[in-house]
Amino acid sequence: MPARAGVVLWTLITVAAVANLNLSVANVALTSIGRAFDASQASLNLIAVGFSLGLAASVLYLGAVGDHYGRKLLLLLGTALSIPTAILAAMAWSEWVLILARIFGGVAAGMAFPTTLALITALWADGPGRTAAIAKWSAIGSGLMVLGPLAAGWLLEHFWWGSVFLVTVPLSVVAFGLAWRFVPAHVNETPDPVDHPGGVLSMVMIAALVLGINFAPIPQGLGLAVALGVVAVVAAILFVLRQRRADNPLFDLDVAKRRLFWVAAVSGIIVFGTLMGTMYIGQQFMQNVLGYDTLLAGTSVIPMALAMVAVAGLSARMVDNVGSRTTLLVGYGCFLAGFAVMLVLWGVQTSYWAVGLAYVLVGLGVGFCGTPASHSLTASVPVSRAGMASATSDLQRDLGGAVMQSVLGVLLTVGYAASMASAIAQAPDPSAISDTTVTQLQKSYSGAEEISVQYPQYAEAITSAAKQAFLQGANWAYAAGIVAILLAAAVTWWRYPGRDGERELVAEYQKTDAAEAPLPSR
Repeated sequence: MPARAGVVLWTLITVAAVANLNLSVANVALTSIGRAFDASQASLNLIAVGFSLGLAASVLYLGAVGDHYGRKLLLLLGTALSIPTAILAAMAWSEWVLILARIFGGVAAGMAFPTTLALITALWADGPGRTAAIAKWSAIGSGLMVLGPLAAGWLLEHFWWGSVFLVTVPLSVVAFGLAWRFVPAHVNETPDPVDHPGGVLSMVMIAALVLGINFAPIPQGLGLAVALGVVAVVAAILFVLRQRRADNPLFDLDVAKRRLFWVAAVSGIIVFGTLMGTMYIGQQFMQNVLGYDTLLAGTSVIPMALAMVAVAGLSARMVDNVGSRTTLLVGYGCFLAGFAVMLVLWGVQTSYWAVGLAYVLVGLGVGFCGTPASHSLTASVPVSRAGMASATSDLQRDLGGAVMQSVLGVLLTVGYAASMASAIAQAPDPSAISDTTVTQLQKSYSGAEEISVQYPQYAEAITSAAKQAFLQGANWAYAAGIVAILLAAAVTWWRYPGRDGERELVAEYQKTDAAEAPLPSR
């Protein structure tokens, strides 16, 4: 444990908070951004997922870079670069500039975010102290991510849509100063060279995968989506071959095969990805369907954040007392209950108690799952590979967020367009509706709003159809979320050991790693 451990931990949490807030602040502003740029639902999906995309694509590579060149150096560089990327997003003059700013902001976070957990792993010895530190890091980080919409909602009530991206700028300045002053340098870093070719392949693989999913529902975008899918598959094959042959692989496939590692990674990808997809759709649901203003929509997620923080300590104790497997399964149960509430009770006339109940259940799910998912990764790798473990832990959130948010966003887009097409077909005289109007109606909810303004005599019918269309797309997404959580629960139930088995595996991993570690030079 480092000197002034409490200050160091809160410094690392503050650095991570910059990335956590950036992951979520765009969600509450999507409706306003859609109106400002007349953006399609597909473009809004890319704006929402852009930060996760940049972070997910870079986090493995940059985690290894930090292991070799210095974690504190990368921490400071990423925190500093987050400031100009946030300003560019706030001042973006087109939706594509905004998307690029979000992606580059994610890459900056890829420098700093994995380093925070790597330093916790390097500075705290394995045991209750490290578990408690990870629990605070996970719960507070997730809670801040959930509270991002609250700050964004208040800003949108008083300023323009771009102001939501500036909320992290003062926090970045504070985080940089604290990290410069309190974070130790050169802790258990490795002299082994970085696998740069593997790093480039990992970035291409993840970026192509996420972009391919997002381009799939765009008109005339299927060909590009297929091409990106091919690129992702080829890059994945080359990445695996490279990792098998490299003297110092970026991603140790032998470590990744360890049961505690890969089950925790799969579970974390689904859990955190589903959380981000839920927040993405939920913010639009509250504004588009329920008519909440931006501040009320942001405030509505507070129960989720409170639930996450409330069970953080309990989750850490459960990991130590009953094991990660049981703790994860409890979290999955909460997730499933939350999705059931969304699927059954969320509608045009939904009262807030149903919204709050769903968010509390999802928050409990993340609170219970976050600690064991991160702890299992860090406990199953040697300290010299802390960057790989922390990068994979971050990849859980970011790849999960990027992929799951993309998948749920695509289902929302397709479900919305299908429902709106059905409503148009049932209109009294569908042939009288121009192709341009049809395209605008099917593009997004904000597009339907614009048409309702142009044709006030049909405004009520258009708005009603748009709300029903959004609900259909959202329900498709919630159903997919249930399937994903059931898959994670099944994998955990069948492949993750109980408490005693988990402890035996950790001891076995540590013994193996100690035997394989190079002898210290004299």
